[in-house]
Amino acid sequence: MTPASAADPKRWWALAVIALAQLMVILDGTIVNIALPSAQRALGMPDADRQWVITAYTLAFGGLLLLGGRIADLVGRKRAFVIGLAGFAVASALGGAAAGPGTLFAARALQGAFAAVLAPSALSLLTTTFTDPRERAKAFGVYGALAGGGSGAGLLVGGLLTEYLNWRWCLYVNVPVALAALIGAQVFLRDRSGRPGGHLDVPGVLLGSGGLVALVYGFSEAGPRGWTSPWVAAPLMAGVILLAAFVWWQNRAAGPLLPLRIFRDRSRAGAFATMGLATIGMFGVFLFLTYYFQAVLGYPPVRTGLAFMPVSVGIVIGATQIAARLLPRTAPHTLMASGMVLAAAGMVLLSRLTVHAQYVPHVLPGLLLVGLGMGLTFMPVYATATVGVPTQDTGAASAALTTVQQIGASLGTVLLNTIATGAAGRHSRAHGPADSGTALAEAMVHGFSVAYWCSAGVLLLAALVAALTVRRGKPSQAGSKPSA
Repeated sequence: MTPASAADPKRWWALAVIALAQLMVILDGTIVNIALPSAQRALGMPDADRQWVITAYTLAFGGLLLLGGRIADLVGRKRAFVIGLAGFAVASALGGAAAGPGTLFAARALQGAFAAVLAPSALSLLTTTFTDPRERAKAFGVYGALAGGGSGAGLLVGGLLTEYLNWRWCLYVNVPVALAALIGAQVFLRDRSGRPGGHLDVPGVLLGSGGLVALVYGFSEAGPRGWTSPWVAAPLMAGVILLAAFVWWQNRAAGPLLPLRIFRDRSRAGAFATMGLATIGMFGVFLFLTYYFQAVLGYPPVRTGLAFMPVSVGIVIGATQIAARLLPRTAPHTLMASGMVLAAAGMVLLSRLTVHAQYVPHVLPGLLLVGLGMGLTFMPVYATATVGVPTQDTGAASAALTTVQQIGASLGTVLLNTIATGAAGRHSRAHGPADSGTALAEAMVHGFSVAYWCSAGVLLLAALVAALTVRRGKPSQAGSKPSA
């Protein structure tokens, strides 16, 4: 039998186009972080408003992913991919040229909205382009490496652009990348035109997108305002209620936004749960080490970005050189669980850092273990969560997986930051007033250490979930009876 993907000699060029677009979306989640202080000074942005440069993007991206995935199923994945790319380029140019904070916030929200169309269509195109198991493993190895390592690369690119050009190029850089991907999409991508007669589930859009926006907003406000603030509690409660209503409606809608049959297979549901827990635990690395490198060790932006590169290198090696080679003959749950145990071990090593630690002997081993573990995990998660999904539902399944990542990242950032802040405060009170810079740094590092232990626990829970829920075989067709 000849795999469908083998009939298209341009499929590997298609992978390059998809990977380029996905890398752009992932980079934009962190590339602006290092540029934010410069942008704030240039635009006269108040401290109270600066978080919206990040929040506007994550709100639109996380809240509209399910809608973007369904659009890809209805109008066609290639068409949705092109729309997402073009819109992302325009929004990036608008943000780079922003003359005031309001324009920058609006541009970041537009970036998030078009990324919500682009990301699910990219993953679903990958799913339908590569059907042969060995080729599929290689393709998802590349995709998993980008998904996991892109955030670290974004910190490096952001540091380089900010230090040697200016903060606006952190947005302008997307324009030539998107144009290159647009040209490649027209030449190399193949897809059906869409689903004739399909319609959009409007109540599902309102309930699902509204619930996700409320959750992401609540998580983003929990850090600066605290969990007891009505600006946090009310959105979180609203999000839970709206998503509960969304699930109820999806069981009754004729053309649901997110067909719940996707989750009826145990292996697929386990892969989704593993991804959510992995992203909750992983974001401790980027969140706390950014502060550790700059505030404790005194690294400048570019050196901070370079310091993160072992995580990205580890993810690339774990996903493309280890997991992609082993998956065709190894049970996916073995790779996922092993990867999470490795990443947890890396977190334990990072928990031992002190204010006097040195990079190579103390930081580097933990980063490499975290990177390798994430690479071993992400690649089989992507492959398991999307295999066996009917063609008409690949966009929705891809969007759901990306949504789990976004919610996990938002929740992990807030929870771990809350844990670290509380632990640092307790350390300061127990050791007397923190009058010196060294005392403040020691309290901060202690808080990070406690949070890393919590991250390790979450990652071990992810290993347990993967081991118990993900079966050896291929997930069943969504909606059909699961295979034994």
